[in-house]
Amino acid sequence: MRIFCFICVFLSLAVFSQAQDQVYRGSIPEELLRPKQGEAAHYPVDIVIGELGRGSAPDAAYSFAKSIAAGLVSVNMEHPGLSVINADLRADYLVELQDIYPINYRVGGGREEADGAVSFMIRIIGRESGIVGELFLRYVTRQIQPENEGNEIRTAGSWKFEELIFEEARSREEERQSESLQRFDFSPYERFF
Repeated sequence: MRIFCFICVFLSLAVFSQAQDQVYRGSIPEELLRPKQGEAAHYPVDIVIGELGRGSAPDAAYSFAKSIAAGLVSVNMEHPGLSVINADLRADYLVELQDIYPINYRVGGGREEADGAVSFMIRIIGRESGIVGELFLRYVTRQIQPENEGNEIRTAGSWKFEELIFEEARSREEERQSESLQRFDFSPYERFF
């Protein structure tokens, strides 16, 4: 009899905890929590730069942008992600970032520009302040001459760093205030031109 009572209590607790999970979600429909078959994944939104993730940019460009952002956070001139940037520009960027003591980064959804470049909003997050910028990349192709005359000329391409434009560094309090002013603005950031 004790075992029967114990099993009943255990089952009722299990049912009650599952019911609590459903109540915790509140009125959020299942479609918003999980993408449907064939639907793109839902990415979170940063309060400063907007939607995170690849956006409409190619996967390779997004990976390249993340490696550059990781290099910027490291504040190390020799980081492999920064080797694609001119040494003088790299030094300027790192001097600008040293003041905020970078801890983390976020890469916003990329988009293709009219001139064929791909741009990403990036946010470098420091201890007490952060800096927002726009990173421009370009896909460059080149022809590879064959060693033997009978082989065809091949074309190879890769992503190249083009430009990075930073805004002024802002404290977290300034970011929060600007976010509350933009709460109902459906375009949370404006691209730099």
